[in-house]
Amino acid sequence: MATPIYEFAHTPRTESATTAKVLPVRDARQAPTVGVIYNPRSYRNQGADFDCGICPHVHIAQPRARAQLPEALAEFVERGIDLLVINGGDGTVRDVLTCGQAIFGDNWPAIAVLPKGKTNALTVDLGVPNDWTLQDAIDALDHGGHTWRRPMIVSSREDGGRAADTPKVAGFILGAGSFTKAIQAGQDAHKLGAFNSMVVAVTGLWALFQSLFASRKNPWRKGAPMRIRLGAAEAPMAHSGHGDPEMRQLLFASTLERLPAGIRPFGPLRKGLKLVAVDQISRRATALVPLVLMGKLSHGLRERGIHQIAATQFSLSIGDQFIMDGEAFPAGDYLVEQGPELAFVTP
Repeated sequence: MATPIYEFAHTPRTESATTAKVLPVRDARQAPTVGVIYNPRSYRNQGADFDCGICPHVHIAQPRARAQLPEALAEFVERGIDLLVINGGDGTVRDVLTCGQAIFGDNWPAIAVLPKGKTNALTVDLGVPNDWTLQDAIDALDHGGHTWRRPMIVSSREDGGRAADTPKVAGFILGAGSFTKAIQAGQDAHKLGAFNSMVVAVTGLWALFQSLFASRKNPWRKGAPMRIRLGAAEAPMAHSGHGDPEMRQLLFASTLERLPAGIRPFGPLRKGLKLVAVDQISRRATALVPLVLMGKLSHGLRERGIHQIAATQFSLSIGDQFIMDGEAFPAGDYLVEQGPELAFVTP
């Protein structure tokens, strides 16, 4: 359910829902009604048949493209599902949450995610094991826990940005600059058999090597032209004075609270929408990045060109592609906000 470059104009549109936020309530003696979005192209689903006869209350959809997702989700609404199971990786989660905005509005069912993709950052945050099954997720609805998370909502401002019919993409990890290069390197790491936290380690070490020994003309240190404005007032983000003020070496944003490999790029910040922006920093500051990622260094970072910020929203004007949950988006002007609180089922 992915294309090489995400086109906002191709985001499926449906009539917007206008319901109040509340989790479905059912009789405890009743088996839950479950809707499953199964992505057969997810890495760990390849060549595997899904057991469609597991339970008469489990309804499985296998959309082959984004355009088929709204119909599948609308059918789940008609069936009155208590649990929405997303069987796939971070990209599948992004597509389901994006298409589900207009279907569910603020009245989403509980959501469970089975980590079946090459990257599964959301399930790392939720503490979901790699061998979690559909039956495990169903059992956890009543006997597990619930963790609330708000995805980021990204809308293009090319056509006004805040219009009700402006396509909005939902996801959990956004990055630009050298982050884009890291994702490309991660694809090579996948080919070598590295996934999830291992990919973070491999690409992180390679990025550090490039940044330590390359010149500022190297793409890893050059970054991308971008302007970041914070909050509803759109206050310009400060710049340390290191390198070109029109460039940022890296941008990374997320609403997740725990990231793969235990990295802590936002320092002590945990809740809500967080971002770290890195100017074209010196090699000496680059050598300190591992300490920053481990949360061992937090003082004097802004002066060195590393900005850790919590924001209700931010606008991004960028002259290069950026990445959201593994997929490339074109250069342009964007608004990044927080979406509705969603309840994710956990073990």
